[in-house]
Amino acid sequence: MVVTLITLLGSTGSIGTSTLDVVKRRKDEFGIYALVAGNNVELLAQQIEEFRPKVVVVADAAALERLIPLLTFPKSEWPELAHGAAARVAAASAAEAGFVMSAIVGVAGLEATYQAVCLRKRIGLANKEVLVASGNLVMQAARAHDTEMIPVDSEHNGAHQCLRAGRRDEVSKLILTASGGPFRETPKAQLETVTPAQALKHPTWKMGQRITIDSATMMNKGFEVIEACWLFDFLPKDVDVVVHPQSSIHAMVEYNDGSVIAQISATDMRMPIQYAMTWPARADAPVPRMDWSTARSWQFYPPDLDKFRLLKLSYEAMEAGGAAACTLNAADEIAVEAFLQEQISFTGIAEVVEETLNRMPHREPKSIQEILEIDRESRAVAAELVARRAARSPQKILTQASSLA
Repeated sequence: MVVTLITLLGSTGSIGTSTLDVVKRRKDEFGIYALVAGNNVELLAQQIEEFRPKVVVVADAAALERLIPLLTFPKSEWPELAHGAAARVAAASAAEAGFVMSAIVGVAGLEATYQAVCLRKRIGLANKEVLVASGNLVMQAARAHDTEMIPVDSEHNGAHQCLRAGRRDEVSKLILTASGGPFRETPKAQLETVTPAQALKHPTWKMGQRITIDSATMMNKGFEVIEACWLFDFLPKDVDVVVHPQSSIHAMVEYNDGSVIAQISATDMRMPIQYAMTWPARADAPVPRMDWSTARSWQFYPPDLDKFRLLKLSYEAMEAGGAAACTLNAADEIAVEAFLQEQISFTGIAEVVEETLNRMPHREPKSIQEILEIDRESRAVAAELVARRAARSPQKILTQASSLA
């Protein structure tokens, strides 16, 4: 059997560690070509020791300097070590890499993923920002190069599976489920005083800090609506969100005859990760199967768009087109980090994002570099708005936010 080598963009994050677990379980089929991480060099060193990649890339020279003393095995066995954006692109573009798992949080992985798409690499897409910030350009490239992009987010992965039940022209609606986060039953008036510790207690999933806060504001679901529109060629009006606290049903597709196909599985990211890696085959479950011998009840109800303003803003940004969704993402990253640093309130996240959207002009980006420039401009505007609320310098806020990558 041929072993497929993987470039893992974001190896130390929750998707990255779960991907490595799947690789370990299926080592006869998959190996690691490159591990690409940010600043968590302690965990990265352990991953290098176990998986022995050919290439390792970190965020910057400082991270590389901290990593080197942690490599305790003979130097003759070390991987090629590099840092920065160009090295990320090279790792994703390498001829040896047959599969690229795009799991870096934020736009840090955009260039590398885009180049992998243009080189017709098979992509496991776990980074929402790739399509949120640059959906039009990325999907144009995917169509032009006939590139397979298999979504890893549980909702989009579920939709991908449901859409296998019929032709695309037979579909009338896509329905994404949302846990509702930790504040689904919290009155809107109480959200002003929510603390970072409270917002980080997700009721269902174990995720990184930013995505957990985005789940609490339901911005994460807004990003998923935008991503679904690009991935599956839906208009925003044809993508619904329904709150499903049990998180057992990940997505549903309604067909023209009224039939609804739902994808149901355990709430464990190794399920969609393995599906993306082995598609179109279905491999043995990497986690315990659902137990149907016990009674269970499932709830469904519509989201409160007044309380979760960011979900509504996401629909509006997708409908506006151009660079609006890029700005939405950039402003959210700045605002979320400011909330985690207790510089703004929980409800201030939506306020900063909305005002940033209002301030940025409408633009139709024609290149990834233009997308990255709009991203930088949007972050600067958001940082200025945060600074006004927090009485701190915008540059310091931008520096703190960039440390998340």
